[in-house]
Amino acid sequence: MKLHFYDESFKRVIYGYTLTKEQRRYTGTPEECIKKSQVDPDRHSILVMEKGELVTFFVLHMNEGVKPYTNNEKSILVRGFSTDFYHQGKGYAKQSLKLLPDFVRKKFPGVDEIILAVNIQNLAAQSLYKKCGFQDEGVRRMGRKGEFIIKMTEAYF
Repeated sequence: MKLHFYDESFKRVIYGYTLTKEQRRYTGTPEECIKKSQVDPDRHSILVMEKGELVTFFVLHMNEGVKPYTNNEKSILVRGFSTDFYHQGKGYAKQSLKLLPDFVRKKFPGVDEIILAVNIQNLAAQSLYKKCGFQDEGVRRMGRKGEFIIKMTEAYF
């Protein structure tokens, strides 16, 4: 399994990525996220590939992206995190989050904190993030899709 920055050579694998209606309650599609990344240089679309297949996708967002969540300008925000419906339950999401700290250290050397926000109703995601070392710091806020746990910080970074 390997993490890659999105580029046009990955275009074909994006179209085969499946999210259910339930998954879409909490996250955008890779196509939507990539479009935003293409016009915002602080957003980096990340593809998690396993044996030539896109199994997990997320965006790393810097600068303006982290401001609603932290005062730490050296933070990076994980957003738009999802696993292809047909690859759920295989450990890919957990494995990709375990690879994330090393990836961030190598590709974003100035970053000293990985953060994310998660919908309070998305219990499966909360459980996953906690298993991968993220800690709930207790801050809550209302968003467009309901209440969010505002900041979960990767504890082992």
